[in-house]
Order: sequence, then C-alpha cells, then structure tokens
Amino acid sequence: MQTIITTDDTSAINTRDRGLNYGDGFFTTAKVSAGQVEHWQYHKARLIECAERLAFPAINFIELEQHIKTAITGCKLNVLKVVVTRGEGGRGYGLPQHTHLTILITVSAFPQNYSALVKSGVNLALSPIKLASQPLLAGLKTLNRLEQVLIKNAMASQQCDDVLVLDHQNNVIEASAANVFAIGNNTLYTPSLEQCGIKGVYLQSLCDKLAVEFKHVSLNELTQARAVFICNSLMGAVPVNRIEQHPFNVEQSMRLLNELLAKEAKC
Repeated sequence: MQTIITTDDTSAINTRDRGLNYGDGFFTTAKVSAGQVEHWQYHKARLIECAERLAFPAINFIELEQHIKTAITGCKLNVLKVVVTRGEGGRGYGLPQHTHLTILITVSAFPQNYSALVKSGVNLALSPIKLASQPLLAGLKTLNRLEQVLIKNAMASQQCDDVLVLDHQNNVIEASAANVFAIGNNTLYTPSLEQCGIKGVYLQSLCDKLAVEFKHVSLNELTQARAVFICNSLMGAVPVNRIEQHPFNVEQSMRLLNELLAKEAKC
C-alpha cells in the first residue's frame, strides 16, 4: 500500500515517518519539458532499483504515474521530485511488519542558470569534504544526503560553480550534485561508483548511447583528459571550463562529445 502526497495537498507527514526519522527512503529529480517528464523510463528504473536493494515493497506505478501526470499538467519547464519513504512503523531501526509507503510529489521552478552554464562551462574547485565508502548504498539516491549538505556548505566559501568530490582513497567520484565523465583518446570514461556516489539518470542514458568505461580516476588523470563534463538529469552534459587552475577548451569539449554521439548514431 502507499499514500501519495502532492504539491497542493494539505496532508501532513506524520512525525513518526521513517524518512524523517532515519532517512529511510529514496528519491529522484527529473526535468519536465512541455508537460512531459524527460527520461522517465530511467527515473522509473532508479526507483525500482532503490526499492529492491533497500527491501521496500514494490511501488504502484500505475497510481504514481497518474498523480505525476496531474501534477505536471500545463508545465512548460519545471522540476519534478518524487520522494519515497518506508512510511511509519517498526521498533527503532527495525522494519515494520507491514509497510505503507509515503510518496511525495513536488513540482518546482527550473534553475535559471543551467542554460548559461552549458554555454560557458563550469569552473570546478576541489571539495574539502570526502565521501565515505558504503557499497550497500553506492549508486543509490537515498535520503541520506548529509555529505552533500556539508559539501554545499563548504562550497559557499569557494570561488567556483561546483566542486569535485573525492573519496578517502583520493579517487574522483562526482560533483556536488552531478556525475563526472571525461573523454580521453576517443574513449569516454567515468569514475567507479562501486563504493560510493550516485549513478545519475543522465549518465545512465549516456551509457545506453556510448561505450562508457567505469574505472578509478585520479585528479591528475582527470586534468589530463581532452574534455571533462559534469551531468545530471536537469542540466544534461555541461563542459568543464576549469578544474582548480587547469583550463579546458569548452568549444573543443562540446565538439568531441558531439563527434562521439554522431559516430555512434551512424553505427
């Protein structure tokens, strides 16, 4: 069973909800364009994977998709967020015997700066916050995002558009709210997400178009790439203009990516 709460709903979330108390849940954030959710099949797959790996009951997508359709009616360019919690119940951390999901649907304004960043590229600094390893949660977009809160807080005092985040072995993992990928010698690679980090929807869609290698990436290797991008489901692929003091050519980066996509399209 599940209860769905939408943006205009006056229903209150119970103070005993496990999402509030333990971060026991997951979410996805999608771009809405002309009344349609972009990459919905990938967002749906993410929700299904999160539910399975976290031992949640199956989501009723027929009901959920109907609520989403109603919520985004008339939307031209917006952000859809779907949050799923395990609801109430259980003793302490223990799971409830019968789970009644709480699902929150919100629609908000689209960030105005994203289109400009695609053209100008992003300047990246190095975050002083490092990600902890937890392979059981790696790749999932769970509600436990305190690391990202600390990263964003530290970023406020850094002169940059975004930051690169490393793990405690000094491997590059991701940006503050985006994946990272790079182009080498006509190859495309991205950091391994086996121990930590989130596998984003846009990155997954890119993997379905191009051969993408997941591997351990050092900061030095990344700065030696021909082109570097950050990406998520809202802004798509955004070229990196600079990592710390190392510059990249944004026009060349976009040309290299477009060449790879065009080459794959012909195959």
